[in-house]
Parts: sequence; structure tokens; C-alpha cells
Amino acid sequence: MRSTAGPVRPYLALTAICTGFFLLMMDITIVNVAVPTMQRELPATLNDVTWINSVYLLTYAVPLLLAGRLGDRLGRGRVFLAGMAVFTAASLACGLVGSAPALIAARAVQGLGAAAVAAQTMALISALFPPDRRGAPMGIWGGTGAAAAAIAPVLGGTLIGLAGWRGIFLINVPVGLAGLVLGWRALPRERPAASIALDPAGVLLSGLGLFGVVYGLQAGERHDWGRVLGPFTAVEVAAAGALLLVAFVLWEGHRRDAALMPLTLFRRPGFPVSAAVVAMVGFGWAGLFMPLMLLLQEQLHLSALQAGLYAMPQAIAAGLVAPAAGRLSDRIGARGVVIASNVLTGLGLALLALASGRHVDRWSVLAGVTLVGLGTGAVFPALASAAMRHVPGPLMGTASGVYSTARQVGVVLGTAAVGVLLQAEVRDHAVLGTAVRWTLLLPLAVVAVAVAAALGMERAARPQDGPAADVRNDKEMEQTDAR
Repeated sequence: MRSTAGPVRPYLALTAICTGFFLLMMDITIVNVAVPTMQRELPATLNDVTWINSVYLLTYAVPLLLAGRLGDRLGRGRVFLAGMAVFTAASLACGLVGSAPALIAARAVQGLGAAAVAAQTMALISALFPPDRRGAPMGIWGGTGAAAAAIAPVLGGTLIGLAGWRGIFLINVPVGLAGLVLGWRALPRERPAASIALDPAGVLLSGLGLFGVVYGLQAGERHDWGRVLGPFTAVEVAAAGALLLVAFVLWEGHRRDAALMPLTLFRRPGFPVSAAVVAMVGFGWAGLFMPLMLLLQEQLHLSALQAGLYAMPQAIAAGLVAPAAGRLSDRIGARGVVIASNVLTGLGLALLALASGRHVDRWSVLAGVTLVGLGTGAVFPALASAAMRHVPGPLMGTASGVYSTARQVGVVLGTAAVGVLLQAEVRDHAVLGTAVRWTLLLPLAVVAVAVAAALGMERAARPQDGPAADVRNDKEMEQTDAR
């Protein structure tokens, strides 16, 4: 694609990208602290409030593949700006509605806007910066996302105290408008590429498949895995979704270059392993929040704001380490950074598990969340750089959408699996802290698998091999794709 905008200022464009990414990541977790207030003031039932959060994750995750491909076809800058406009308008609607059903509907639209934004972020950064200088901006992007999710509980508690639950949505409006103006000035707006196919059958299969898996896991956790969609149970819905995704992959193999998700993407060095590892990291990262918040609020009797403050070391650590980890992956390659980062995350989860029990060691909790922050803050930029390093321009949006889908599915799986295990452990143990200890072993085990998987990352794709090696590898991959 050729840009129709004027000269691009990469770091100004990066600021716009990170502004949008911060907002959509913050809105994943910020609603959690508003649950009691929403129940009183809307009014809303606990099931209503649960859907206010879940529907955002659902409509965020399901269209990511399509949104990435739309970026390749219509222009990533255009789709990003359209997504920001939808997200900002929906945030305003969320802050003005007067009933729980209306808020659920507005949150669904907000998730659609978030998907359009998220699917373009990595592709835009990859287009703005060359491979050997991509680590630092990917680090800023990754640190922004990790910090947003961790800061959200504290910021949410503050906003609720100042303006009620509506404040957690209305804060998005001025920030979103600022991001839109900045993005309009700084982002490249490529010419549409009509030659890139959208594959309607692939859109249908992937959309229904992802909906089945995500909805089945979300609803199953709340309904004890009974009926959630007409006569069908949560397990049946999730299984049907998984089968549809298998059919989607088979169909994409048949479509080849006209596919929604060309399978040649998975022949690119670094991409398949990075996508698998980011799903595991998302599982471990998401699986931490529920047990930790429950432990702090129920066993230590902290307020939501106080519990949120315990997550601040994670946000600070992630924000500080991410740019440095990105630059380090430029120098030594992503493989070593990813392995070391996941080891840090695993040590943090192990320390949190040891700190839980009948008596909770608060200092160990702080040390554990700090280690998790260092690990997750460092791993995301390194994985993103490795995933996108050898992706050709016409597939960057698609690659960004696939990678983002893998991350979000990992988050949904981690949330659901840890929720189910925590409920079982609470029934088996009289002390909540003991239940939390055993529950945290699951995300710890998944992160350990991520360490093993990262050993399979390509050594040959190291940045110090230089641009000439990148060009040679890319030409070899193009010849392989053609065959």
C-alpha cells in the first residue's frame, strides 16, 4: 500500500497508537472495581454487571481477524481512526445510559471499536519502523498495555469516588478525542488495496467459531457449565466453536492467497511460536488477577482501591522495563529476552503462591507482583517484534489480527480456567489463601510451558545478523510461499 498522507513522524504516530491501545486495555479491567456501585446506582444485578464486562471481551476478541484483514485492504491508519471514533462514541454512550441493558449494548459497540484499533497497532508500528529499530517502539507499546491494565483498578476507584461509575467511561471521551486528532495528523493513510480478498466464508467460520469458544467459556464459568444458549450447554457451545475453527483452518488452506488468514503466514520465521507463546502468557497474566484481588479484599479486608494499589508495582515495573527489553531484543534477538521474561513471570507467580495461605505475607505479595510486572512488561515487546519481523507488508494487518486474537483467546482461557479451579479449591479448603495458593499453580504451569515453547524460537532471526540476513531470509520465504 502507498500512503496518501504527508511525511510521517514515527514517534508522533506511535503516541497516537499507544493512546488508543491504553484506552482499550484499560477498559478490560476497569469495570471490575465498579461492580458494587453499578449494582446500587443503575440498578443492576450481579449477572448484568458480569455481562457489562464480558460482552466487551466478547466483541473485542471475535472480530480481530476480520479487522486485521480490513486494515490490509482499506488502510491500517483509516481502520485505526474509525475504530477510535467508534470506541470514543460508545464510551460516551456508556457514560450516559440509564439502564443495564443499554449499558451492555454500548459496551458491545465499544468492544467492536477496540477490535478495530487493536488489530492495527502492531501492523502500524511494523510499517513505521524498520525491523532492526522496532524493539524500542514495540516496548513502549507493550509497556503501555501492561501498565493500563494494572493502573485501571486504581484509576477506576479514584474516578468512582469523584464522579460515580459513569466516570470510568466518560474519561475515555477527552482522551479518545485527543488520540483521534493526533492520529489524523500523524498516522499514514494508505491507498485501499482492492486486490486483497476478504473471504466471506472465512469471515463467517472464524466469527462463529471464535464466538462459540469465547462465549462458551465466559458463560460456562457463570452458569456452572449448564445450558447457556437455548438447549445447549457451555461445553457444547465451546466445542462447536472449536470445530468451526478447525473447519476455518481447512477452508483457509483451500483458499490459499485469497484467504482471510493465509496459512503461508505461519511459515514465517518467528510468527507461529510467538503467537503460541503470547497466548500462554495471556493465560498466565489474566489468571493472576481474580485470585489476587479476591485474596487482598476477602482475606486481608482491603478496599477495592487499596487492593488496586497492590497492583501498582506491576504497572510501574512493566512500564519501566518494556522499552529497555525492546531495545535489548533488537541487539541480542527476541529468543533470550522471551525466555528470561517468562522465567521472571514464573518466579513472581511462585512467590505469590508461597505468600498465600492461612497467613498472607504482604511484602512477598508486593515482590511477586513486581516480578510478574517485570516479566510481562519485557515479554510482550520481544514477542511482538519476533512475530512481525519477517511478515511482508500486505500481510501485516492480518498478522497483527491473528497475533491479537491469540493473545485475547489466551486471556479468556486463563480467566475461565482459573475461575473454575478457584471455585473448586474454595470448596475444598476452609482458608481462602490456601485455595489461592493451589489455584496459582495453574497459571504458573502454563508459563512454564511458555518457557519451553520459547526454546523453539528461531535463532537465525536474531537482529544482530543484520538487515542483509533479513532480506535473504525474506526472499527465501517468498520463494517457499510461491511454491
